[in-house]
Amino acid sequence: MTAIPAEQLAPFPRPYRIARPTPPRLPVVFSSPHSGRRYPPEFLAASALDLGQLRRSEDGFVDELFAAAPVLGAPLLHALFPRAYLDANREPYELDPAMFADALPSFVNARSARVHEGFGTIPRLVTGGLEIYRRKLTFAEAHARIEALYRPYHAALATLLAETHARFGEALLIDCHSMPSPECIPGRPWSGRRPDVVLGDRFGASCDPAIVDWAEASLRARGLGVERNAPFAGGFITAHYGHPRAGIYALQIELNRALYMDQVGVVKHDGFARLKDALTGLMAGLGAALARERAA
Repeated sequence: MTAIPAEQLAPFPRPYRIARPTPPRLPVVFSSPHSGRRYPPEFLAASALDLGQLRRSEDGFVDELFAAAPVLGAPLLHALFPRAYLDANREPYELDPAMFADALPSFVNARSARVHEGFGTIPRLVTGGLEIYRRKLTFAEAHARIEALYRPYHAALATLLAETHARFGEALLIDCHSMPSPECIPGRPWSGRRPDVVLGDRFGASCDPAIVDWAEASLRARGLGVERNAPFAGGFITAHYGHPRAGIYALQIELNRALYMDQVGVVKHDGFARLKDALTGLMAGLGAALARERAA
C-alpha cells in the first residue's frame, strides 16, 4: 500500500491559506477553491475509493500555478480541504438526498443540475464517475463540514474582495480552476481541438467584456488555445461575486490538466513551468489592462 503523506492527513486548524502581497498593488483577488489536498482519515475510512481515485477531483497544483500573485501585488486564497470532501464552488447546501440516511431540511437545494450530476456541495462522485462513499451520510455530517470549511472560505473571499474594492474602487476576482482532458469526462460537449483554457464570465454577466477580451488575447499571445463559456461558463463563485455594476468583476479560468500534469498519477510534468510562466505573464499584465479600462 502506498504511504499517504502526512500533509494529506492533516486536520483543518484552518480551512484555507491566504498569501498576501505587501503592499497590495493590483485590484485583483485570486481564488483557488479546488486545489486542497488534505484528506481527513475519517473521510478516507468512509470512502469506497483510495486516495489516488479521490484525487481525480482535485484542481491539482493550481495554487502553485498562480503562486506569483502576491509577488505581483494581489492576494491568493486557496482551500486546504479537498473538493471531494466539500466543494466551495457550490451553493452552501446543494445536496443529494440519496446520499443521506435522514431527511434533509427544506432549505436544501436538491434539484440543481450539479446535484443531479453527482457534484453537489458534498459530492457523490469524483471525476470519472466513481462513487465516493461506502455508506449513507447524515445531514449533521454535511452541516458540520459546511460550517467548518465552506463558510470560513467564503467569509475570507468576501473580505478580500471588500478590502480590495475599498482600496482601489474596484475589484476583479480571478477564480482559478483546472479541467480534466475531454477523454476523462465522458459526455462533455467538446468537439475538434480541445481547449487549453476556458474563460467563464457567465456569458457576460459577471465581468466587463473588455477584461475578458484582454485575458483571451494575452493567453493566445502565449500560444494557448482559448474558448469562452464552453463547456464551463463559471460556477457559484463567479455568479455570486461578480457584480460589474458595483465595480466587482469575476472571471473563471479553467486550465486543461494535460498541459501541466499527469492526470492519473496527479504529478506535474515538464509543461508545468511553461504554463506557470504564461500565467505569471497574464497576472503581471492585469494591472495595466485594468488601468487602461478605467481611463477609457
